[in-house]
Amino acid sequence: MKYGEKRLKSGKTVLANFLSDTTERLGGEYRPTQGVRMVSFECDLESSSDHQPCEVTLWDCSGNFKFESCWPALTTDSCGVVLVYNPTVPSQLREIESWFSMFVSSQGLQDTQCVLVAHRQPGDTHTHTPALIPAIFKLFYNSNLEENPEAVRQHFYTYLQKVVKVVTESRERDEMSIIT
Repeated sequence: MKYGEKRLKSGKTVLANFLSDTTERLGGEYRPTQGVRMVSFECDLESSSDHQPCEVTLWDCSGNFKFESCWPALTTDSCGVVLVYNPTVPSQLREIESWFSMFVSSQGLQDTQCVLVAHRQPGDTHTHTPALIPAIFKLFYNSNLEENPEAVRQHFYTYLQKVVKVVTESRERDEMSIIT
């Protein structure tokens, strides 16, 4: 094991693969993301007025601070941010504030455009809930793909509906400002 692998293992890639249906099974050998990888897929959001599939691209970004210089490029024009941490690793709690600052605050995203996910790994028993959650995250949930995978998917779709609503309203305002 290389230095820092255990500390950084939060489950972002597992969640991205699950949500995009790019894997048939959970688990497997842990390989930390090097930089970023993109996963694109379509999903149907029930609240969509025209019932068109929603095109989603997840940017599965490494949380390793050695890639921090790349993060500004990843945040440009983002519509939403999903921050994932391992609630059994106390050091990740301190990093949440840095990630929030880089990926959410610097982009001026609304509360509904970001979510914090405490992703439980198979066999995890102890968790740490950060005190800062109520202060900066209106959307927070615990994720456990072993116990209730469909609840995780439903939470994500609910989050996506909120992001789509914000993006749609913003586009409509932009269009109206051009007309008037």
